[in-house]
Amino acid sequence: MNLTKLVAALSFGAALSLSMTAYASDYKAEYKVSTVLGQPFPWGEAAQKWAELVAERTEGRINLKVYPNAQLVSGDQTKEFTAMRQGIIDMAVGSTINWSPQVKELNLFSLPFLMPDYAAMDALTQGPVGEKIFEAIEDKGIHPIAWSENGFREVSNSKRPITEPADLEGLKMRVVGSPLYNDTFTALGANPTQMSWADAKPALTTGAVDGQENPLTVYDVAKIETVGQTYVTQWHYVADPLIFASNERVWENFTAEDQAILKQAAVDAGAYGIELARKGTTADDQSLIKALEARGAQFTELTDEQRQKFVDATRDVYGKWKDRIGSDLVDLAEESIANRAQ
Repeated sequence: MNLTKLVAALSFGAALSLSMTAYASDYKAEYKVSTVLGQPFPWGEAAQKWAELVAERTEGRINLKVYPNAQLVSGDQTKEFTAMRQGIIDMAVGSTINWSPQVKELNLFSLPFLMPDYAAMDALTQGPVGEKIFEAIEDKGIHPIAWSENGFREVSNSKRPITEPADLEGLKMRVVGSPLYNDTFTALGANPTQMSWADAKPALTTGAVDGQENPLTVYDVAKIETVGQTYVTQWHYVADPLIFASNERVWENFTAEDQAILKQAAVDAGAYGIELARKGTTADDQSLIKALEARGAQFTELTDEQRQKFVDATRDVYGKWKDRIGSDLVDLAEESIANRAQ
């Protein structure tokens, strides 16, 4: 390389470096990350791991601060997605359930009894269904980054074991703020009551509601057995994948190099969250279930025949919401699950 070309190359490199430095200087001192559950729930652990990995891998240049308990939206978790679109929240590790009012495709994961096992959930989030869902989120002005998991939602109550739909008859059940959950529990004969997680435990304590549905990790950390939730049925009726995401304008302000760091950190933190969400609840590791039994929980695991009664009782709900979500997407999900690796 002659001297002229060398000088030109060095000048270009210096200019590029200065440009990137100037660009990065526009970064915020802190990026607000919203979650509904904080540590030590797996949800909050995944969010905190993301913040730690980003700080480590950018040597402190990018600071993510986690705000748990939906405090950035005054506890109303269903407003989180809209607040992120508006820039009130920079980023979030959010629930597919809580974001479903704004992104109809996310109701897929709440279709009753769509996913029988973890392999089915992985077939959706890690395959073409997950890609299409990310496209739908992108269309709403939010940049999706990676998946994590809150887990399969199991049902508990203070009255009796639940082994068939008739056992839910008349029970007052706390459900999340999604009309699909209202439809599902109404079809099963229960009286669903929508309320935020912040209001759920006090309602269980006073007996304002008889039961609730949540992953076992939530049951564990929140010590739900202490408020009378003695009877737990493992029915895997829906699951709650989590999504790492960013406001689109915030995301676009990062350099390509920093976007890559943020994404890989989210992927790694998401995998960590999935591991925590499943720990002790799998066929080869029942340690969490045994620990909860030792604390007084009485578990019922449905047989295939018992589970089918719940499937049959909610078929009309499934069909109604399949049309709302998009028949093509649901068909693709059913195909992905049928072809899942075992």
